[in-house]
Amino acid sequence: MTCSHAGIGLRHVAVLALAAWCLVGCATLGQLAGSLTNLQRLKFKLGPAHDFTVLGVPLANKSDLADFSVADALRLAQGFRAKRLPADLVLDVLAVNPNDGTGGSPRTVSTLTSLESRLLIDDRPTVTANIDRPIEIPGTGQETRIPLRFTLDLWEFFGARGYEDIIRLALAIGGARGNASRLSLDTQPRVATPFGNITYPGRITIIDREFR
Repeated sequence: MTCSHAGIGLRHVAVLALAAWCLVGCATLGQLAGSLTNLQRLKFKLGPAHDFTVLGVPLANKSDLADFSVADALRLAQGFRAKRLPADLVLDVLAVNPNDGTGGSPRTVSTLTSLESRLLIDDRPTVTANIDRPIEIPGTGQETRIPLRFTLDLWEFFGARGYEDIIRLALAIGGARGNASRLSLDTQPRVATPFGNITYPGRITIIDREFR
């Protein structure tokens, strides 16, 4: 083979290699864009708050201040005077994965690896929580329940409101007739993909009235 023929052969190989690299790169970019699109299609909504306790006193079967026993009422009042009302609650987040294979998109299972969330009560930012393990959200359109456990001191955030107002606030959230209407979550989901974890571009606010 002459030098000119060898040069042509090398150039041909280089062109093929470049073309192959471009094809692989384009396919990878396409898959990455698809993963990001699937992540953005996930929808979230607040479910109920439950297992709500203040100073260890459960609220689930109580609707008003009069429902507390004398011992429990005394304990809560002493905690307020001591400027200490530690509370625990579990807040369910409902997730829907619409990637069910319709509308031209492939059916996919999204694995949520992080849901770092700040709890807002009456629009006031309080504490953060996160999931403790990956959670799969199947592409079936069915709701997946994601429990988040929060621990906070109600006096720290709402002490200026007064004792009765704080307890009524807690009952409105986790009491017998409680709901999540006074809560919201400021969060940023992250899911697993073949390219590693992908974080949702920007934070979202999760409320109880609609999926977002």
